[in-house]
Amino acid sequence: MGVVIRALIMVIMAISMASDADAAQGTATFYAPPYVPSSCNGYQNDGVMIAAASDAIWDNRAACGRTYRVKCTGATNLGVPQPCKGTNVVVKIVDYCPSPACRGTIDLSKEAFSKIADPDAGKIKIEYTNI
Repeated sequence: MGVVIRALIMVIMAISMASDADAAQGTATFYAPPYVPSSCNGYQNDGVMIAAASDAIWDNRAACGRTYRVKCTGATNLGVPQPCKGTNVVVKIVDYCPSPACRGTIDLSKEAFSKIADPDAGKIKIEYTNI
Protein backbone atom coordinates (compact mmCIF):
# COMPACT_ATOMS: atom_id res chain seq x y z
CA MET A 1 0.00 0.00 0.00
CA GLY A 2 2.84 2.42 0.83
CA VAL A 3 4.39 1.93 -2.62
CA VAL A 4 1.08 2.79 -4.31
CA ILE A 5 0.72 6.00 -2.28
CA ARG A 6 4.32 7.01 -3.05
CA ALA A 7 3.77 6.36 -6.74
CA LEU A 8 0.57 8.43 -6.69
CA ILE A 9 2.38 11.30 -4.98
CA MET A 10 5.15 11.18 -7.60
CA VAL A 11 2.59 11.31 -10.43
CA ILE A 12 0.82 14.29 -8.84
CA MET A 13 4.12 16.12 -8.39
CA ALA A 14 5.09 15.46 -12.03
CA ILE A 15 1.75 16.78 -13.27
CA SER A 16 1.99 19.91 -11.14
CA MET A 17 5.56 20.62 -12.31
CA ALA A 18 4.54 20.12 -15.94
CA SER A 19 1.67 22.57 -15.60
CA ASP A 20 4.00 25.22 -14.11
CA ALA A 21 6.38 24.71 -17.03
CA ASP A 22 3.53 25.42 -19.48
CA ALA A 23 2.65 28.73 -17.84
CA ALA A 24 3.05 31.89 -19.90
CA GLN A 25 4.54 35.07 -18.45
CA GLY A 26 2.76 38.40 -18.51
CA THR A 27 1.29 41.18 -16.42
CA ALA A 28 -2.08 41.75 -14.81
CA THR A 29 -4.04 44.84 -13.90
CA PHE A 30 -7.60 45.09 -12.59
CA TYR A 31 -10.87 46.82 -13.29
CA ALA A 32 -13.76 47.60 -10.98
CA PRO A 33 -17.53 47.02 -11.32
CA PRO A 34 -19.85 47.28 -13.07
CA TYR A 35 -18.74 44.23 -15.06
CA VAL A 36 -21.64 44.33 -17.53
CA PRO A 37 -22.07 44.72 -20.38
CA SER A 38 -19.13 42.59 -21.49
CA SER A 39 -17.77 42.01 -24.99
CA CYS A 40 -18.40 38.28 -24.77
CA ASN A 41 -21.75 37.98 -23.02
CA GLY A 42 -23.51 41.32 -23.11
CA TYR A 43 -25.59 41.79 -19.95
CA GLN A 44 -25.18 38.23 -18.64
CA ASN A 45 -23.92 38.15 -15.06
CA ASP A 46 -20.73 36.05 -15.06
CA GLY A 47 -19.91 36.56 -11.39
CA VAL A 48 -16.74 38.22 -10.18
CA MET A 49 -13.98 35.70 -10.94
CA ILE A 50 -13.66 37.13 -14.43
CA ALA A 51 -11.17 38.92 -16.64
CA ALA A 52 -10.72 40.91 -19.82
CA ALA A 53 -8.23 39.70 -22.42
CA SER A 54 -5.63 41.94 -24.03
CA ASP A 55 -4.67 41.64 -27.68
CA ALA A 56 -2.04 39.08 -26.60
CA ILE A 57 -4.73 36.47 -25.84
CA TRP A 58 -7.97 37.92 -27.31
CA ASP A 59 -7.60 36.02 -30.59
CA ASN A 60 -10.49 37.78 -32.37
CA ARG A 61 -13.04 36.80 -29.67
CA ALA A 62 -11.84 33.17 -29.48
CA ALA A 63 -10.74 33.89 -25.90
CA CYS A 64 -14.37 34.34 -24.78
CA GLY A 65 -15.21 31.67 -22.22
CA ARG A 66 -11.64 30.41 -21.79
CA THR A 67 -10.53 29.89 -18.21
CA TYR A 68 -7.07 30.78 -16.96
CA ARG A 69 -5.22 29.99 -13.75
CA VAL A 70 -3.34 33.15 -12.80
CA LYS A 71 -0.56 33.45 -10.22
CA CYS A 72 1.23 36.60 -9.09
CA THR A 73 5.01 36.28 -9.47
CA GLY A 74 6.22 39.74 -8.52
CA ALA A 75 6.01 43.49 -8.56
CA THR A 76 6.21 45.73 -11.61
CA ASN A 77 6.97 48.85 -9.60
CA LEU A 78 8.59 49.96 -6.36
CA GLY A 79 5.34 51.20 -4.80
CA VAL A 80 4.44 47.76 -3.43
CA PRO A 81 7.66 45.71 -3.58
CA GLN A 82 6.04 42.43 -2.47
CA PRO A 83 2.42 42.43 -3.70
CA CYS A 84 1.91 38.66 -4.12
CA LYS A 85 -0.21 36.66 -1.67
CA GLY A 86 1.17 33.25 -2.72
CA THR A 87 -2.12 32.00 -4.13
CA ASN A 88 -3.62 31.61 -7.57
CA VAL A 89 -7.05 32.32 -9.00
CA VAL A 90 -9.08 30.83 -11.84
CA VAL A 91 -10.88 33.38 -14.02
CA LYS A 92 -13.09 33.23 -17.08
CA ILE A 93 -12.51 35.61 -20.00
CA VAL A 94 -15.70 37.62 -20.51
CA ASP A 95 -14.41 40.90 -21.92
CA TYR A 96 -11.85 42.60 -24.14
CA CYS A 97 -9.21 45.06 -22.96
CA PRO A 98 -8.15 46.94 -26.11
CA SER A 99 -4.79 48.59 -26.80
CA PRO A 100 -3.43 51.09 -25.99
CA ALA A 101 -5.60 51.49 -22.87
CA CYS A 102 -4.91 47.91 -21.73
CA ARG A 103 -1.80 47.96 -19.56
CA GLY A 104 -1.58 44.21 -18.87
CA THR A 105 -1.87 40.83 -20.53
CA ILE A 106 -4.96 40.09 -18.45
CA ASP A 107 -7.19 42.70 -16.83
CA LEU A 108 -8.64 40.90 -13.80
CA SER A 109 -11.78 41.84 -11.91
CA LYS A 110 -10.85 43.67 -8.71
CA GLU A 111 -12.05 40.65 -6.70
CA ALA A 112 -9.84 38.23 -8.65
CA PHE A 113 -6.80 40.53 -8.44
CA SER A 114 -7.32 40.90 -4.69
CA LYS A 115 -7.14 37.11 -4.23
CA ILE A 116 -3.58 36.97 -5.58
CA ALA A 117 -2.09 40.40 -4.86
CA ASP A 118 -2.40 43.68 -3.01
CA PRO A 119 -4.62 45.95 -5.16
CA ASP A 120 -2.43 48.94 -4.19
CA ALA A 121 0.20 47.49 -6.56
CA GLY A 122 -2.08 48.22 -9.53
CA LYS A 123 -0.04 46.06 -11.92
CA ILE A 124 1.81 42.81 -11.22
CA LYS A 125 3.92 40.18 -12.98
CA ILE A 126 2.03 36.92 -13.51
CA GLU A 127 2.17 33.38 -14.78
CA TYR A 128 -1.03 32.24 -16.49
CA THR A 129 -2.19 28.94 -17.88
CA ASN A 130 -5.21 28.18 -20.04
CA ILE A 131 -7.06 25.35 -18.28
